[in-house]
Amino acid sequence: MSGQSEIQPLRFLPSPVPYDPSPEMRDLMAKCPVSKVALPDGYPVWVSTGFQETREVMIDQRYSRELVFAPGGKVFGVDVAAEGGILAMDPPDHTRLRKLVSGAFTERRIAGLRPQVTEIVDDLIDGMLAGPRPADLAGSFSRVLPSRVMCLLLGVPAEDTAQFRGWSDQFFGAWSRPQEEVLQAFAALGAYMADLIARKRTEPADDLISVLVDARDTGGKLSETELVNFCIALLAAGYETTANMISLSFALLCQNPAELARLRADHGLIPQAVEELLRYVILSGTGNIGLPRVTREEVSLGGITIPAGEIIIPAFNYANRDPAVFEDPDRLDVTRDPRTHLAFGAGAHFCLGAQLARLELQEAFRGLLARLPGLRMTVPLPELEFREDQAITSVLELPVTWDDA
Repeated sequence: MSGQSEIQPLRFLPSPVPYDPSPEMRDLMAKCPVSKVALPDGYPVWVSTGFQETREVMIDQRYSRELVFAPGGKVFGVDVAAEGGILAMDPPDHTRLRKLVSGAFTERRIAGLRPQVTEIVDDLIDGMLAGPRPADLAGSFSRVLPSRVMCLLLGVPAEDTAQFRGWSDQFFGAWSRPQEEVLQAFAALGAYMADLIARKRTEPADDLISVLVDARDTGGKLSETELVNFCIALLAAGYETTANMISLSFALLCQNPAELARLRADHGLIPQAVEELLRYVILSGTGNIGLPRVTREEVSLGGITIPAGEIIIPAFNYANRDPAVFEDPDRLDVTRDPRTHLAFGAGAHFCLGAQLARLELQEAFRGLLARLPGLRMTVPLPELEFREDQAITSVLELPVTWDDA
């Protein structure tokens, strides 16, 4: 098979179920593991939804992130602010920057943070118990936990969290959002981070930003622009995805009461349940199906020939529903062990914070299920409100209540 004659228009229709593929994406997934589509402005790109094909795009160096930002290229969504940062690099530059912080994200180092994460979880639940019911799980817990954890890791003052949350919401705008808005948020984050870096230079601490500042100033291992952009990427990526993953995962569990009951009865299932939730929940919001690559040469992917210089988007969230890899993929099963999922990507751009995200999700559900008996949503799923035009599905409020102990 050497190509496709038909180019399907992709309109980024919202899904009626926030953590599921939209009917439009389901249609795309059913047709072929690799499809040529037209973005809403008519620009043609390729999309991979098959698991093996998507993994290949992520790990094979013939598919380049760097070429996305070549002169005259097509850049959209969050990528309008990614140029010059680690997400816009291929090896060896990507490897050089990643090595600077990889030690801070080892499984052993992250495991050492568990007591502090547990303490934050308990503190947030204490606040919920002391407040009115129903409570807003998204506002009082899901969004606060990862922001406090990232502050702890990076060395961002806790009093600044509300400020950078606002910038993050704007930064992760959808494909259709005006590029000026995304760039304004990126510039504000950049100015804030440059000021914080200046403070770390005079008052270094035991945190990741201080480590990066030292790598810049004593070793010359990254430029000042790379330093600022790297800190922004760590802060923004570590907050937005985990915050919304907690909320959407709980909403999903509420729609699957038998699976929720299993977790309540056996907290030992939580680590593998987190992996299943990561596989199942589609975080892609309006206009977001993955970070694009550009083919360095002609390639054959899923039996389709793609010329050099073409954009291909690895839709990893959707590849996690591939029935060729996951039996009955649209069924949530907290006893499944889907370790092969692509929720954190693969290859050079495998998520640095994967172990940290796992830890936060595990401790979040341990705390919520142990300390809030019968925790449940107080509104049906269709009544939940979501932020409009976001690249990551983001619930505005998640009203919940629980039984008295």
